[in-house]
Order: sequence, then C-alpha cells, then structure tokens
Amino acid sequence: MAKIIAITNQKGGVGKTTTSVNLSASLAASGKRVLLIDLDPQANATMGSGTDKRAIQFSVYHVLLGEKSVKEASVSTTKGEYNLVPANRDLAGAEVEMVDLTQRETRLKTALEEVNNDYDYVLIDCPPALSLLTLNGLCAAHTVMIPMQCEYYALEGLSDLVSTIKKVRMNFNPKLHIEGLLRTMFDPRNILAQQVSDQLQQHFGKKVYRTIIPRNVRLAEAPGFGMPVLYHDKHSKGAQAYLALAEEILNP
Repeated sequence: MAKIIAITNQKGGVGKTTTSVNLSASLAASGKRVLLIDLDPQANATMGSGTDKRAIQFSVYHVLLGEKSVKEASVSTTKGEYNLVPANRDLAGAEVEMVDLTQRETRLKTALEEVNNDYDYVLIDCPPALSLLTLNGLCAAHTVMIPMQCEYYALEGLSDLVSTIKKVRMNFNPKLHIEGLLRTMFDPRNILAQQVSDQLQQHFGKKVYRTIIPRNVRLAEAPGFGMPVLYHDKHSKGAQAYLALAEEILNP
C-alpha cells in the first residue's frame, strides 16, 4: 500500500517543488517505487523532472475530470527513475470545471485508489495557495510535509497552514496528519534563521526533520537541466541533503 504525502505550503518560493522532485528521485534511488503528482498549474515539477509540459498528451487535469486514469496519464521520467503524472496550463482551468462535479474535493483520492499497490510512495506537489487543487491533494494524502524557510513570515504562514490542515481533517480526511516540517534554503550564517529554527524545534519537537536543506548552487541549477540534483551532481550538498531526508523518512 502506497504512502501518500502532500508537499504543501501556502507561501510560495519555499522549495516545495524542489523538495517534491528531489525527494522523489532520492526515494527512487533507495529502491522504492515512487509516483510524483504535479498538482501545480505552473508545472515546475513536470519540467524539473525532464518532461516537456508543452508536449504531454495527458495530464493530471484529465485525471481530475475523470477522463483518464492515473495509469493512463503517468509517464516515466528520463532521469529520476520515478513515474510522474504531469501538469500543464490546462490545470489552471480545472478548478472552474470541477465546481459543479460531484465529490470535487476527493477526485484525486478516488483516482489514486487504483494504483494503491503499484507504488511505495506517492508525492503530491501542491500549488502555493489554498485552492480546490490543494484541497484535493490534502484529501488524498495520509500525511503532509511542509517545506519552509526559517524567516519571520514563514512562522506566520505556518500557523495558518496548521489551521487549514485541522479543518481538512475535521471535514474531509480524519486520518490526515503532519509528516514533518522541513527547513529549506538554510544559511547557518544567518542569525535569524538560527533563531527561527530553534523556535520551530521548541514548538514542534520531533515533527521537525533532523535533515536541513542548505542553500546550494547545484540544487538551483538542476531544474534548468530538467533533472533532479541527484543526477546533476550527486556529490553536491543539496543532493546529499535530499538523500539524507529520504533515509530519515524510510528509517524514522
């Protein structure tokens, strides 16, 4: 049975897609069967996995509308050794089209039931907003991973996100819980970053991953080459950090 993890943060630019792509590759490198679902209309996870969003035949858009199954829409990534349900700009219109559909909040959850035994992990890259797309991701998931930068505004947004997760748990998905908080783009020379990191550990304890994702040039370069950093520069600090995160998830 697949473990489904929604990777989300209502704040943009926190390394959410970077985490989705590179954690998928790292889990796959550990021998796990992995499916990455790009639920963001910007389709950055699709491009970062080496799939041209302009050339795909089917996408997560068709899955949400019930026109295609997850198996029919998924593609193999060229470098990441994991499967991908890609996205493109069509997804931006999906929310409007889904408004009148029955069970619009749980359409992704229903679609994933047919591949439940085909994968060990399903990662969902959610858009940086509390939308119907994000709600579908949260309703389908067992747990939520929250990537965040260690800065003041991140703490403000975190309380809102935790409140949202509680509401989803109450109304749609009673088993949903926080998998962990991931500190990203971390610069140890920044005193504020250290202070926010300490506050996170005080408030959330073991929910904060031991692994910290550093600011890393190779990590920033990899999407431009259409591949996870693991296949761009395996020995970089960014690649090693995501391998460590995968190990922490596999052996908590």
